[in-house]
Amino acid sequence: MIATQQLQKLGQSIWLDNITRELLMNGTLHRYIRELSVTGLTSNPTIFERAIQNSELYDDAIRQKTLEGKSAEELFFELALEDLIQAADLFRQIHEATDGIDGWVSLEVSPLLANDTDDTIKAAAMLYERAKRPNLFIKIPGTRAGIPAIEESIFAGVPVNVTLLFSCEHYMAAAKAYMQGIERRIAAGLDPKVYSVASIFVSRWDTAIKDKAPQELHNCLGIAIAKRVYKSHRELLASPRWQKLAGAGARPQRLLWGSTGSKDPDASDTLYIEALVAPDTINTMPDKTLLAFAEHGKVKATMPSDGGDSEAVLAAFARVNVDDAVLAAKLQHEGVQAFAESWKNLIDCIAEKNAVLKQFQ
Repeated sequence: MIATQQLQKLGQSIWLDNITRELLMNGTLHRYIRELSVTGLTSNPTIFERAIQNSELYDDAIRQKTLEGKSAEELFFELALEDLIQAADLFRQIHEATDGIDGWVSLEVSPLLANDTDDTIKAAAMLYERAKRPNLFIKIPGTRAGIPAIEESIFAGVPVNVTLLFSCEHYMAAAKAYMQGIERRIAAGLDPKVYSVASIFVSRWDTAIKDKAPQELHNCLGIAIAKRVYKSHRELLASPRWQKLAGAGARPQRLLWGSTGSKDPDASDTLYIEALVAPDTINTMPDKTLLAFAEHGKVKATMPSDGGDSEAVLAAFARVNVDDAVLAAKLQHEGVQAFAESWKNLIDCIAEKNAVLKQFQ
């Protein structure tokens, strides 16, 4: 049994943190599902920027949609939905067999809406309706403006992948927004079964402080934060508030570990996969990390539900002047900016490709 199969047997889902038209057309995604236990995938503006920039497979569609008068943003969402609908259909059998626990794909609202609650709500509803697939998550950032949009979207029955969460505080805000949306549905006589995941970004913590921490603390911060979040997650699921919702038929908002590719060339390429093994959670991996873990990864201990040594490790970082609360806010802000920059590059790429294609009409 290879490592990916062992993870699945332990109850942790493996999702692919990537999508390209090539992956869909050449059978690679189907092979990942069949051979590597992949049961879902995630996308973001950076992933689509790379996919469209580095492939000619989108060119005919870009040319045709431009001739139809579509703007670059509208054109992008059509391209993205074409890919994600095809992926959702590949995962549909898994989605149905697991009663909605697995088999999901994710599409992010425009990152330019990160500080706009009302337009995020409208965009989430519109994209979900356009896809017409029950196993499509709409990604909404867990920013100050995103939190109320998450609650409203859940209340409206839109499945939500909450993205750009870095800390326990970020996670709890997203979890409470999810529960409030479900509570409102119950009060309104609506079905409480609306799915959600909360995506905790891990490796960016270690990249941010690599030059500030002593060698013995390298690549320890992200894992310590993840352990703290996992402890809060387990406590929340045991709370009377959640138990009441579960009794009414609601499904838990699952934890998803994101940003799990190792950025440090001196660290193991499976570092974050091996450290974040936990039943009923998800680890979304870029292709390189997925393949490395399948080849030589080890499934060792599962994450401690009590947080393990997380507070001791975080105290060690505090002694070298790493304030995790301040850093979490900074990382979320930088994450929003990075996705906005990728979005701008994506729209520019589509415009540039179209200009080139016009020369050959």
